[in-house]
Formats: sequence, structure tokens, C-alpha cells
Amino acid sequence: MDTPIEKKKGIKRKHIIIGGLVAFVLYFISHIAFGDNVSTLKVDKEKLTIAQVIKDKFNDYISLSGQVSPITTVYLGAYEGGRVTDVLIEEGSMVKKGEVIFRLENRELYGQILNSETNLATKENSLRQTQIDFETKRNTAQKSLLDAEYRLKQSKRKYEQYQALYDDELIAREEFLRAKEDFELSQKSYEVHKFQTGQDSLRNMGSIKDLSRDLGRMKRALSMEYERIENLNVKAPIAGQLGFLDAEIGKQVGKGQNVGQINVLSDFKVESQIDEHYIDRVKRGLMATFDRNDTVYKLRLRKVYPEVRDGKFDVDLVFDDHKPANIRTGQSYYIKLQLGAPSEALLLPKGAFFGSTGGQWVYVVDSSGEFAIKRNVKIGKQNPQYYEIIEGLDASETVIISSYDNFGDNDKLILR
Repeated sequence: MDTPIEKKKGIKRKHIIIGGLVAFVLYFISHIAFGDNVSTLKVDKEKLTIAQVIKDKFNDYISLSGQVSPITTVYLGAYEGGRVTDVLIEEGSMVKKGEVIFRLENRELYGQILNSETNLATKENSLRQTQIDFETKRNTAQKSLLDAEYRLKQSKRKYEQYQALYDDELIAREEFLRAKEDFELSQKSYEVHKFQTGQDSLRNMGSIKDLSRDLGRMKRALSMEYERIENLNVKAPIAGQLGFLDAEIGKQVGKGQNVGQINVLSDFKVESQIDEHYIDRVKRGLMATFDRNDTVYKLRLRKVYPEVRDGKFDVDLVFDDHKPANIRTGQSYYIKLQLGAPSEALLLPKGAFFGSTGGQWVYVVDSSGEFAIKRNVKIGKQNPQYYEIIEGLDASETVIISSYDNFGDNDKLILR
């Protein structure tokens, strides 16, 4: 009979392999569930700028660079075109209203005026000739009317005499009828002459009035052309300082061309540009200040220009009180424009990190100082020194505020 062989008890090789695989799987699962799997980067702490979040008053202002300009600038235009013949006043000189700055020459305008004068003389001669003709015709008509009136009187007297004789049967009926017909013809002839003389007089008077009106219009037109000649003398429209002049002897200047400007120095304004980020918050009437020679000067925002160019818009500010004694056009001032009243807030010093994150997140340094963790934040207003923290940070926490450009997308920074 065969003898049964008993199986040997103990751990075999396959048991070791299976156990190892199970242990690896358990380790992998536990590492995923409980391990630190955030992306990290080691950085040199000495090269970082770290700032603390503080709770303090937030001054809602922005810093501007402004330049002094005259309160009013009047542009100097040429009413007539022409060639510059004389420049009487140089740039930077003070001018009075109506003072001639430079003179122009326009030969075409001179020719137009000469033609207008010729036409006016022709029209005046025509009016005089018409008046002479009218007088001649009126005299002739008056003479004819007098002759007709004389014949009417004669024929009337003869008719009345013949009628008396005829009534007394001293003359023949035929002679009486001829006298009567002569009288009636003379009477009608006189009426015709009288009517024609009146009509001729009306027509001639109308012609004279028309010519007189035409003559008046031509005189007014010629007077305006004489004014154009006067406009060749380019004058100051207002008293002030001639700040710019584009006129050299021999240069051709076009009609309506801007050839200079006059600055009214009775007061000054400060011109500045503001980033379009603030366009909804910058309103007329806001106050601003600047320091000069240990004195604080106040400004008031007078005008906001709506057009945005290259990401900025223009504003004008005027002095609300006194102004520097030695103020000059072209001077630059560094201004603080107050956008709102101070308020209590969490503040984070400004830094280069904002350019990388847009203020949406920051690296917050752990209390141990050994590492920093990425954290989402919400930033509100800002001034040249601080960001207003709305949420995501607490007072006394420290934040890396230098540039994040070399940190990539790592969630954790190891500070060495």
C-alpha cells in the first residue's frame, strides 16, 4: 500500500509576494488619504519681502503727478490767410487785448477788393445816369402835360362860347359840334397824359430804389472786405501772455489756422492723468493736497474729461485756497487725491505680488516661519501704500508681498 505524504506547514514564497503586494497597496492608499501631497518649492527666505497684516485707518487716496497750467488758454487763429510780413511780439511776452501780434499779406484779397470797388463805381454811375434820365423824362412829361392842359382850357373856353352862341342861334350847329368835339378830345388827351406821367414817375422811382438798394448792399459788402483787410493784422483776443506762436516772416498761414495761444495768468490750474481703474470713483468736487516748502496746499477737482486714452483719463484741479507764491506754468506737483473718508480696515502693504495674482490669492507665512501656504483672499480698495483686505486674512498674519513670478503653481513654499 502507498504511504500518504503529509504536506509541509510554513510560509512559502508566494505567500511573501502576496503579502508584500498587499502591504504596498495599503501604504499607497494611506499616503493618498493621509499624506501631504501638495506641490512644494524651496525658496531663499532672504530674497523675499514679508509684511504683516495690520488693522488701522485706511486712507482712501491716490497719488498723482500734476503740471501747472494757466487757468484759461485762448487759441489764436487767423481770420484770413496770407503770408507773414511782420512779427511784432515774441513768444513769452505779455500782450493787451486788441494788440497786433503779426501782420499778413494777401494779394488775392486785394484783387477782390479792387473788383468790388470797380463794381461799386459802375453801379454808382448807373444810378446817377438813371436819375438824370428820370429827370429828363419827367421834365418832358411835365411839359407835355402842361401843353395838354393848355389845349384843354382853350377848347373848353371855345366850347362854352360856341354853346352860348348856338343857344342864341348865332352860329351853325356844325361849328358848335366841332367845338364840343375838340373840347372832349382835349379833355381825354389831358387825362391820358396825366396818367402816363404818373406811371412813368412810379417806374422810374422803383428803378432808382432798386439801384439804391443794390448800391447799399455793395457798399456793405465792400465794408466787410475792408474789415478782411483789417483782419490781416492778427490781434490778441484777450490780455495775457503769448505762450506759443507759429508765425515766421515769409511763412504762409491758412485761413482759420491755429497760429498760437494766449495764457491768462490771473489764476492757475493743475492738469493730471488718472488710471482708468478709478474712472467710476473720480468725481468733480473731490479734494486733494500737496506739500511744498513745508506748506500744505489744497486743491479741488474742477473738471473730469470723459475720454480715455492709453488707459488714462485727464482731470483739472484748481486751488481751493492760497497757492504757492512762486508758482509758474510747467511746474510739477505730487498730489494726493482723496477718494473717500478714512475707515477702519485690515491693511496689507503693497507689493509686486499683485502683478502675478491680481490680488486673488497670496502666500501666507506659517507662524513657525518655516513655510508659506497659498490662500485665496479678497482685496477691496487700495492706496499708494496699502491694500484693503476684505476677507481671507487676519490681523498679525504675515504675507509674502514680493514678486511670485518664480514660484510657478506650487501651493506651498519651503522657506530656507
